[in-house]
Amino acid sequence: MRVVIDTIVFISSFITPGTLSKIIDLWKKGRITFCFSRPVLEEYLDVLKRLGLEDEEEVDELLHLFARGLNSIFTAKTPELTILEGDHDDKLFECAVALKALYIISGDKAVLAVQDYMGIKVITPRQFVDLMQAK
Repeated sequence: MRVVIDTIVFISSFITPGTLSKIIDLWKKGRITFCFSRPVLEEYLDVLKRLGLEDEEEVDELLHLFARGLNSIFTAKTPELTILEGDHDDKLFECAVALKALYIISGDKAVLAVQDYMGIKVITPRQFVDLMQAK
């Protein structure tokens, strides 16, 4: 199952155990595939650096797994979309459309307000974990 993960969800998974770390566990076990584009990865790395977490052992391990392509896919080309006026999170939808993701996992109210874009469901981390546990 292909998913795009909003930056705050991705970063929080290292800081907050529980629901968010369960998403990383699902990925490591191969139950989900992370979808990335250059703008999505750049934002992840930028926020990690701003928080001083880029040297953390677990973050380094995950970035190596991304580089090796473990349960992840990358697109160099995305469509240019304007879904959220004045918001930089259109990159999530662009990545999801390009890689045919089923879900965007976010905690951002503006992103969550979209709910569904071209069949791509926008849900919270809790909704996603509950969905995966029901399967």
